[in-house]
Order: sequence, then structure tokens, then C-alpha cells
Amino acid sequence: MTVNDAVAKRVSALLQEKNMTQYRLEQSSGIQHGSMQCIMNGRNKTVTLSTVILLAKGFDISLHEFLNDEIFHAENLDIEQ
Repeated sequence: MTVNDAVAKRVSALLQEKNMTQYRLEQSSGIQHGSMQCIMNGRNKTVTLSTVILLAKGFDISLHEFLNDEIFHAENLDIEQ
């Protein structure tokens, strides 16, 4: 799984867990709708750290909390070099 896929899955899980809409996340994070759609639909091949920080801010959690999921363990990710 790519890092983008992992971020999209984490976002989906947090949206459900927090009973939050994607629109509300876009508004609270400052990420534009088109950019969020690219992440969620897998059209984005690389997600920047800045974007992940904005996502965490949008969920009102720390970056550590966002990344603290086994989906982000190195053995679960395809890392391109």
C-alpha cells in the first residue's frame, strides 16, 4: 500500500470515528476540495508532511495521533526511493 493510500484510509477511519463529513474536514483543515478528492481517490501519488499536519489539525488531533496507527508501520507500506 502506498503512503497516499494509507493516509486516505486513515482519513476515512477518522471521519467515521469522529462522525465528521469530508466537507467539514476540508473547512477545518484548510485543504481545498479538489486536493482532498485527489487524496481520497488515489489520484495523488505523494502526500506531503504539510498536508498530513493540516489533516491532523482539521481533526483536532496531534500529528502523532494521526500517524499512530499500524497502517503507517513501515512493513505495511510500499516506500519508493
